[in-house]
Parts: sequence; C-alpha cells; structure tokens
Amino acid sequence: MRADDEYEGGPDNLEETLADLDEELAEARAETLRASLVDYELEDEDAALLAGVALGEDGIQFLPALPVVAIVGRPNVGKSALVNRILGRREAVVEDTPGVTRDRVTYKAEWMDRQFTLVDTGGWEPDAKGIDKSVAAQAEVAIDLADMVMFVVDAMVGATSTDEQVVRLLRKSGKPVFLVANKVDDARHEPEAAALWSLGLGEPHPVSAIHGRGVADLLDEIMKVMPTESAFAKAEIGGPRRVAILGRPNVGKSSLLNKAAGEERVVVNDLAGTTRDPVDEVVELGGKLWRLVDTAGIRRRVHLQQGSDFYASLRTSAALEKAEVAVVVLDVSESISEQDVRIIDMVLESGRALVLAFNKWDRLTDEDLENAERRRYLEREIEQDLAHVAWAPRVNISARTGRHLDKLVPALETALDSWDQRIPTGKFNAFLSELVAEHPHPLRGGKQPRILFGTQASTRPPTFVLFTTGFLDPGYRRYIQRRLRELYGFEGTPIVVNMRVREKKQR
Repeated sequence: MRADDEYEGGPDNLEETLADLDEELAEARAETLRASLVDYELEDEDAALLAGVALGEDGIQFLPALPVVAIVGRPNVGKSALVNRILGRREAVVEDTPGVTRDRVTYKAEWMDRQFTLVDTGGWEPDAKGIDKSVAAQAEVAIDLADMVMFVVDAMVGATSTDEQVVRLLRKSGKPVFLVANKVDDARHEPEAAALWSLGLGEPHPVSAIHGRGVADLLDEIMKVMPTESAFAKAEIGGPRRVAILGRPNVGKSSLLNKAAGEERVVVNDLAGTTRDPVDEVVELGGKLWRLVDTAGIRRRVHLQQGSDFYASLRTSAALEKAEVAVVVLDVSESISEQDVRIIDMVLESGRALVLAFNKWDRLTDEDLENAERRRYLEREIEQDLAHVAWAPRVNISARTGRHLDKLVPALETALDSWDQRIPTGKFNAFLSELVAEHPHPLRGGKQPRILFGTQASTRPPTFVLFTTGFLDPGYRRYIQRRLRELYGFEGTPIVVNMRVREKKQR
C-alpha cells in the first residue's frame, strides 16, 4: 500500500466484539493506556487534552467559535499582503492590479498560541465610478461578521474620501478598530502614518506588510483586546438550530426558503444569482423552529466577478461561520458541476454538518424517456463526484411545489445529532485496539507505527486525536474513519482524525 492508497482491511468481527464490551472494564483499560503516556515526550497541549479526558465524558467542552478579525480598506492598500504576512504563508493572491482576489475569503490564523479567523475582503472589481459605494458595501459585510476590524490605509497616499466613508461605518459599528498605516517601509515614513490621526480612529499602527515591519507589534496589540470566542457566533447558541442553505446560482435556494416559510420572503427571479443578501428567517418545520439563512449563489471564480458576486461569496462564508448545518441544494436537471463539489468542500472545510437536497426532482418522472435517462446518469454522477460525502443524508425535493419538504427535517436532525455525537474514551480505545489487532498498519521501512491512545477531543464536528509512535498513512486514517462510520453512524457529519506522533523519553 502506497502512502496515499486506500487501506481495504477486509472482514472482521469488530461489531460483535464491541457489542459485548464491558464498558467499565474498557474505561479502566483506557485509563491504563493514558497513564502509560508518561513514558513519552508530551507537549503542553497534550497535557491539557489529557486532563480534559480524565474529567470524563462531560469534562470536555465544545470548542468555542474562533474570534473573527476582518481586514477592510480600499483597493491596492495591501490587504492581501497583510493577510499573507499574518498567516506566514502565501495564501492570498497579491498583484498590482487593484481588486484581484481568489476563491477563499476566510483563513484560520494563529498568533502567540491564540487562534482566530481572518476575513480578507481584498478582492472585488468595482467600476471606477462606483468605487466608493463598493468599498463601503464590502466593509459593511465584513464589519457585520467580525468581532474586530483592521482598517488598512496606504500611509503614502494618506486618507481619501473613500477612507472617510468607511470610517463612518466603523464608528457606527461600535466594534474595536485598529487603524493600520501600511507601506511605512522605514522610519523616514513615520510622519505620514502620524498624519492619519486625523481620521479620528485613534493611534495609527505603522506597518510594512511586504517587509513585515511593525506587524508583530500590531498583532500583540490586537491580542490584548481580542475576545476568547466569537461574540457573533456565541449570541446564537441556545436558539433555533441554524441552517445555511447553499448552492450555486439558480438551483432553487430562495424557492426552498419561501416554501419553508410559507410565504414570499425572498425575491425569486429566473435570472441566476438574483439573491444578494443572506436573509435570516425563523421558520417552523416539523413542529420545530429553525433559523434558515438563504445565501446568494456562489460563482466559481470570484476574481472574475463583479462586486456584488464577490459579496455573495463573502456572505456565504459568513453564513457557514454562523451555521451549524448546511443544506447544499443541487439541481437534478443539470449535471453535478465542479461548482457544486466546491461548495460541498467549503462545508467540509468549515466542519459543519451536511445534508444534500436534490431539487427539481418532480421533473424526473419515469413517463418521459429523456428524464428516465437523466435519472440513471444522475445516480452515476452521485457515485463518482460525491463519493467523498456518501455519508451525507440525501433528500429528493421540489422547492417549487413543496414535494417531500417534510423529509428535510429528519435529515437535519440526523446530521445535527451526529455532529454532536461523542464516543466515550473507553469505548473508543477498545475500538482502536480491536481494529489494530485485526488490521495492523502496514510496515514502513521495517517499522510499524503504533497507536498508543486515542480520545475524542471535541464534537461539532467529532474530532479524534490519536497518540502514535509514527506517522499513519492517509489511507489507514481514512480506513479508521470509515470503520467509525460503519459502527457508530456519524451520518451527516464530517469526522476529523488528528495524529500526535510522540517519541519515547530517553532514559
């Protein structure tokens, strides 16, 4: 088996063995395995995780939503260069052309062992006439979804009327704002930064995103006021479960929301992508309240979009940050496209639960030969293109007529239950030891990595950590995930399996 090949495993008696498990004995064994980790070189974060494990099933809290920091500013002030500098890697596209961007707008960042989400609003193509309006709209979206804002100004150019327009929005928001005076490449340019006091946003922070000058000091200041978790996500906890309705333009997302709400809430137009803003609606479905977020359709190449489509993509990211489960709507009358797959991958990357809604199903009647043919092709497409999410519940609906809409609720509930599911440490380690006994990891260079101990570190999505003596092949890790699904369900949720390779202490 090559490193990236699938590990097949073959038949075993795992299900029967685990069904007869004495849970108390399993917990005791897991405790012994955990104690034996003292012989290995552990890091501080391991100790924190293992302390949580010792607290028992309720001892580990849900991971809080990371605080969100948005970077706003007019084109070509160096927002993307600042993103790259903060991330420490070249992720955002940087070009001399104002308004160049790429598909992703949110990134996970870290500074001084603190994690946060960075929102880069770096790209759109406003027309020259409407540039003030475009910058203001883009800033407004970013401010909405952020806990704090970095407002980037080109210190060499100074404050423009566009900058002043954004300042008014920032003041109104009441959120912490850091005024970043970019392109201050050396001490001689400091006076230009000082001139930005006139914006009335407090002290300007002189930096050079390209050279890195001043960026560490800026981040240190930001850490002093950054909340431990996102207030914007936290405010929603405890209310109706939050559902993002995603899909490419014109697949029927707005029709679905209108049908669920029982009235015309969203303008529906045959022109693809007529919805722009996400519309939050609390609706009753299946005797329960749900908060539905309808999002503007994602178009494939954001950097070729006009401004409004860029905001649509930004808002989709925001909706996913806010949601617990995503319903990805697919149009069965058309082939599954690269866009559809990319949207599903966005959901996986965000770690949200997932339901696939196949819309316009009423068009696939058996009476019509052409439609019967399309149905056969569709099944083949699902098998090929959506194999990596075969675990997601599928509902076949007609958003226009409301057909089978009632099936959406059980699918959502299943996905959310799985997203919240936890496997006790004893049971999980019994699963690992039985699995490894029946299907050991292949030898690598005469050595065989061992799994010393495993635990579920968190839910939402279920995240497992394996302490090992060596690197496990990706194919073997996927095999562990597959067997977890076969034995414990996890229908409708991604599963994350992380490794911590630890060496034995030198005596």
